[in-house]
Amino acid sequence: MQTNLADLVKDTREGKEADAILRTCVHCGFCLASCPTYQLLDDELDSPRGRIYLMKEVLEGQVATQKTQLHLDRCLTCRACETACPSGVRYGRLIDICRNVVEKQVERSVKTKVIRYTLRQILPNLNIFMVFLKIGQAVKPLLPKEIRGLIPSKSRDSGIWPPARHKRKMLVLDGCVQPSIAPNINAATARILDKIGISLIKAEKENCCGAISYHLNAQQEGLDYMRRNIDAWWPYCDNNVARGVEAIVMTASGCGVTVKEYGNYLINDPIYSEKAARISELTKDISEILEDEAEQLITLLSNMESCTKRSKLAFHSPCTLQHGLQINGVVENILTTAGFNLTFVQNSHICCGSAGTYSILQPKLSKQLLRNKIRILESDKPDQIVTANIGCLAHLQSGTSLIIKHWIEVLDEKLHNQ
Repeated sequence: MQTNLADLVKDTREGKEADAILRTCVHCGFCLASCPTYQLLDDELDSPRGRIYLMKEVLEGQVATQKTQLHLDRCLTCRACETACPSGVRYGRLIDICRNVVEKQVERSVKTKVIRYTLRQILPNLNIFMVFLKIGQAVKPLLPKEIRGLIPSKSRDSGIWPPARHKRKMLVLDGCVQPSIAPNINAATARILDKIGISLIKAEKENCCGAISYHLNAQQEGLDYMRRNIDAWWPYCDNNVARGVEAIVMTASGCGVTVKEYGNYLINDPIYSEKAARISELTKDISEILEDEAEQLITLLSNMESCTKRSKLAFHSPCTLQHGLQINGVVENILTTAGFNLTFVQNSHICCGSAGTYSILQPKLSKQLLRNKIRILESDKPDQIVTANIGCLAHLQSGTSLIIKHWIEVLDEKLHNQ
């Protein structure tokens, strides 16, 4: 794609990066079939190729309009188009850059500003979110149906977190909403790793990974969250010190894809660039950890062949896992090895509609995607639905009576009951 970027952006780092990304696009249209919003709306401007044209126009100097902003807002940033693209277009990075440009040109309504600001103040703050969640759960029966669906039910007990007793150690990101909604996820991870001989520990003063603020176009705020996490983790990241860790474990793929890219987000920060690159290098999804520890895990699972009940699971692979982190088939292999029967999930590459704050900001489209996803996941009558991201978990739970769990929780239950 030929480009002629405006003086406004062409000499900036973001402008040069966007220019390079735009030039890789060859207009082939392979991305259209993979795009959830294009499937729903059948509008070229709500496809990756159409949005790329809109972004190109803005970056070349055409003033953005509310219509431009609407089409960019409708994008889930699921990055399924990146998986489908034969040219390797980094669409997710391009839309981050262009949304920031459009945000400065198009004034949002007061109502929208308030909603987006409120989300940025509540969701990334663990203590504030926990208070609002408890209030919401207490009054949930009194709320309108549309709002009730957004409030998760009471959390499952987390159980025991093993003490740090092994020489091998790994850090885990506790996250912002996960400890309130599903505290058992990280505790289950700690129990499994403890059986393998790895102690899972948490760092004080860690916070939100930064994704919520960054993707709501408060990008400097998002970068500040990232810097604070780096400060919290850095004392553990030197293998030459006694408390050095082997990896930083992510149990929410949405957080994982963000932390994995800290090195790119902070590449020009003179203080944090090298540290951010090291953090990205250490970051691994829990599925990657267990894949690396396959020998020990198989030993733990060796007694499971005698189990009479083989639970049927439907696994929803989050977009951030399969398209962002490019991890495919790993969770499925682990669950199959553990003795679970996995159902076939048609169109598994399509987003469930959660997408961070998308379910709140674009409720109509999100609910359509949720209904479609639940229908597919329930079609083979599974005993449970499992996933790998807290946002997907909470969103899917709002659309079904089946219990939704993180896949690491069902694996922990299997190991505990053997």
